[in-house]
Amino acid sequence: MDAQYGLLFCFHLVSFLNCVFILLKYIFLIFTGKKMAYQKVNADQRAPGHSQYLDNDDLQATALDLEWDMEKELEESGFDQFQLDSAENQNLGHSETIDLDLDSIQPATSPKGRFQRLQEESDYITHYTRSAPKSNRCNFCHLLKILCIATILFIFGILIGYYVHTNCPSDTPSSGTVDPQLYQEILKTIQAEDIKKSFRNLVQLYKSEDDMEISKKIKTQWTSLGLEDVQFVNYSVLLNLPDPSPSTVTLSSSGQCFHPNGQPCSEEARKDSSQDLLYSYAAYSARGILKAEVIDVSYGMADDLKRIRKIKNVTNQIALLKLGKLPLLYKLSLLEKAGFGGVLLYIDPCDLPKTVNPSHDTFMVSLNPGGDPSTPGYPSVALIASFSDGSFRQSRSNLTSLLVQPISASLVAKLISSPKAGTKNDACSPLELPNNEVRVISMQVQTVTKLKTVTNVVGYVMGLTSPDRYIIVGSHHHTAHSYNGQEWASSTAIITAFIRALMSKVKRGWRPDRTIVFCSWGGTAFGNIGSYEWGEDFKKVLQKNVVAYISIHSPLRGNSSLHPVASPSLQQLVVEGPSFLSEALFSTRATKIEEMDPSFNLHETITKLSGEVILQIANEPVLPFNAIDIALEVQNNLKGDQPNTHQLLAMASRLRESAELFQSDEMRPANDPKERASNRIRMLNDILQDMEKSFLVKQAPPGFYRNILYHLDEKTSRFSILVEAWEHCKPLASNETLQEALSEVLNSINSAQVYFKAGLDVFRSVLNGKN
Repeated sequence: MDAQYGLLFCFHLVSFLNCVFILLKYIFLIFTGKKMAYQKVNADQRAPGHSQYLDNDDLQATALDLEWDMEKELEESGFDQFQLDSAENQNLGHSETIDLDLDSIQPATSPKGRFQRLQEESDYITHYTRSAPKSNRCNFCHLLKILCIATILFIFGILIGYYVHTNCPSDTPSSGTVDPQLYQEILKTIQAEDIKKSFRNLVQLYKSEDDMEISKKIKTQWTSLGLEDVQFVNYSVLLNLPDPSPSTVTLSSSGQCFHPNGQPCSEEARKDSSQDLLYSYAAYSARGILKAEVIDVSYGMADDLKRIRKIKNVTNQIALLKLGKLPLLYKLSLLEKAGFGGVLLYIDPCDLPKTVNPSHDTFMVSLNPGGDPSTPGYPSVALIASFSDGSFRQSRSNLTSLLVQPISASLVAKLISSPKAGTKNDACSPLELPNNEVRVISMQVQTVTKLKTVTNVVGYVMGLTSPDRYIIVGSHHHTAHSYNGQEWASSTAIITAFIRALMSKVKRGWRPDRTIVFCSWGGTAFGNIGSYEWGEDFKKVLQKNVVAYISIHSPLRGNSSLHPVASPSLQQLVVEGPSFLSEALFSTRATKIEEMDPSFNLHETITKLSGEVILQIANEPVLPFNAIDIALEVQNNLKGDQPNTHQLLAMASRLRESAELFQSDEMRPANDPKERASNRIRMLNDILQDMEKSFLVKQAPPGFYRNILYHLDEKTSRFSILVEAWEHCKPLASNETLQEALSEVLNSINSAQVYFKAGLDVFRSVLNGKN
């Protein structure tokens, strides 16, 4: 817009100089007694005494070219509609004064400008022929009038240009500023009906045994919407699949055989729900048959195990374990160390909302912490699968020595001889096995391990000013041989709807400042294999260039409340803290999702909320990350009755001081366009991008996040590794594990404090160097 304002200013300046030129010529003719006339004629038609300098063809051609070039620039800058309607064709004097045709301050519409239009007028010569001035006094009055009018026109032109500059919005915001209406303009095109149509088209494909059909559908749709360089990224991985025959649980006392959902082991039951039976299993569990006593370990906490081991021998016994409170992989590691041989895993109805009744629901879990189990630490590219000797792979068909089988709450009720979870005074009674009773069962776990190709679909929108900074948006699609849930269809429909809205704006010339990478992951149900392998494949690039990851993994789980999850530095965008996602994958039918959101208005709302977060991170000049939120999160994690934390609290206080100083000295002026220094924005964003990396630990306990700021759940506001350390030390006399965890937390807080301080020092040194 500044360039257009400058052109407008130059245009009026040229117009004013043109008037001055005419005025000087008029004065010259007055004092030389020559007749003044503006006639555009050939050289052989000129009147005697005509000035060869003023009417020189080269001089006139130069003037014409100058004015045409200026008019062309203004036309290209979008001023073709600009004109002074109030002054159009205005007569500036009587018949004996010089007329100023105001067409001279309007952009030309013909290729050669206004002069060609004048040449094409038949009465051109007679119209612009004037009689000689009659007296010097009269000419002086006319001269004064012309000078006043020219000055007024010049000032009026400047005022118009200034008004246009300050009040006319630009279609594309200039660098460093963001139009507040831009995001709403993009998001308002998202419609629930489009999401519903996309969802229904996707769910028709999930029954295919070849997941490439779904991947191709997504790739074709994203490409048609205009997404750039959409491609497949394939990995050959080791998948643990259900056996054609479902697992079973048999009561030794009665000989009754049950499937995981609680139905008897009859042929009719298998025919009615064959898919649910097959996919109710724990991927990467040990395989085999185990006959042993069932021991109720509740949630498998350290206190539970300590209590049970005092009264019973748990070696090679079967643990009855509830899902929840601590990560499943962590609890299984404790059971494995304790000597258990098998685990029956279930969800207590008392831990779920009253509106949910999963009594007969079966579910799937994965015991894979992430990625291809046979290629830990490096990507499982398709080339590796071609080596028949398998020298690049580890033989890891199971990731635990335990036989693990998920079962329904109705089957648990049969095992403990209880009809169902009872209620007393509207309070739910948890399922539990009586201490004085013994239950012996035989559990059979059957799975098959195969090498399969997992496909990711990846495309992007290249950023305009910082194309090497990536915002990754991820959803997942159905993978063949996995549980037939429908959450993937919701997530894919939502991410596709946002791509459609975004690309409609991109096609009109706008681009975000940073690159947005859209990914649809494969193999998610088996331990986030597709995303994990892709991360290992591009590890070096991602560690340096990724700004944020926005997951649309499981967008719809109910219709009662909104529950977003975010890192501490991004809490100002979503208002919720980090917590674990559900570890159980249920068989959610397509009709069930449409029952929760029949109009798909919830899908539309989630798409718009997620889209606004994506746009802010991708397009704000300063990343919308908050340093103070991290410091506050650290202090909140150390509140309460926690032993040996006085040194941590002192370090957390210093971290908050550094964060507040960083916020006031750098973040505040950077977020003010009037104070913003463009050469410091990139440095500031680099600091904001990496500030949470101080809280990454090298080795986390099984099932825990490496980022120690992430909570175990929304009810726990303590450092996760400290929670694990306290749990670990409860059955032991030594507190060595706790001291190691405290050292990890102390080092992380100190590292973050030093990081903010170093960032401030860099800014100050740069500023001092310039001064």
